[in-house]
Amino acid sequence: MRRRAILAAIPRIVTERLILRAPRAEDWAVLEPIWTTDRARHIGGPMEAEDGWLDFNQMIASWLLRGFGPLTVTLKDTAEVIGIVSLDHEWGDPAPELGWLLIEAAEGHGYATEASRALADWAAAELGPDGVEIYLDRSHDKSVRVAHAIGAVESGGHPLDPDRVAVYRLTPDMGAMT
Repeated sequence: MRRRAILAAIPRIVTERLILRAPRAEDWAVLEPIWTTDRARHIGGPMEAEDGWLDFNQMIASWLLRGFGPLTVTLKDTAEVIGIVSLDHEWGDPAPELGWLLIEAAEGHGYATEASRALADWAAAELGPDGVEIYLDRSHDKSVRVAHAIGAVESGGHPLDPDRVAVYRLTPDMGAMT
């Protein structure tokens, strides 16, 4: 009963090809390689499975702590889990962060752009005109392309690691956020 009430408070966002929904424990079986393989090199990994699981849970806890957090990205037609799109505010971050993590098979189809635009629009309605930031490893060319595709503009380096991590700003007047 309590679980249903919590899940009901987390938005379900439908796009042309995707459904963004509350994360579930069973999503981890598909998402684990995002944290435990070389795919995690841009987010501080690869991690041991337990550390990845704890990071996944920490992201989800943001819904309770901040009123926003990650959504599992699924294909609309099949309900297949393909990744996570997140609005988070981690330790050391100066502002809410928009991020995306996809399984390898989901890359190259525009899903990260579609999911990020949808969550950015939700964030604009919920958080107001201040917008969000996107923190990206400068060497992660694919994610930099997604940031540009949704209208984000580079605004400097992250205070904790300015040489490696770029900050991109996205406000409602700039692109995806309506």
